[in-house]
Amino acid sequence: MEQLLIAKFGKLFQKDLIDEILDCIKFKEVDSGEVIIDYGKYVKSIPLVLDGSIKVIREDNKGHELFLYYLGGGDTCAMSLTCCLKHKKSEIRAVAETNVMVGMIPLEQMDNWMKFSSWRQFVFNSYNERFEEMLSALDSVAFMKLDERLMNYLLDIKQNTGSFVISRTHQDIAKDLGTSRVVISRLLKKLEENGQIELHRNKIEVM
Repeated sequence: MEQLLIAKFGKLFQKDLIDEILDCIKFKEVDSGEVIIDYGKYVKSIPLVLDGSIKVIREDNKGHELFLYYLGGGDTCAMSLTCCLKHKKSEIRAVAETNVMVGMIPLEQMDNWMKFSSWRQFVFNSYNERFEEMLSALDSVAFMKLDERLMNYLLDIKQNTGSFVISRTHQDIAKDLGTSRVVISRLLKKLEENGQIELHRNKIEVM
């Protein structure tokens, strides 16, 4: 996994920083569907994604969940960075979309590595990218029709998993998009009739 870390972050971080990361990082393999960060838990480690895709969602006070963004190889979670800095409980849930390899960095290194310009730039870029993705998610809720949101959602999954076949139930999709299974099933059928997808049992193929 050390070689994978170097492949993903070697061009982002200077060598001295890579050496310090390798001294303290703990590698972890996470199965698809496993929760990595959960609501109400203190975040004690910063995740660096080495391989795979992670879905980040947030829950409102009524228990409804909203999909925020995906993390892929070379990313970290800006929301977890915020929780670490403020020493507060997590307000998001991060779930492995595929089998994932991550490196967990101890919380105290967050400040120690600010002496490295490449780490500072990485943190700032992570905040900026995740902020733009959350704005995009909010814009889609506010301004896009549900069928457009659904198609964008499927395309996001395809891009982040690298597969045209999406293993997701209609209920799972409805939960992510904050609507009912009946509505999602109807819209998926419409997308299939338009030639944009093909429906299979618990799977969707993006054309």
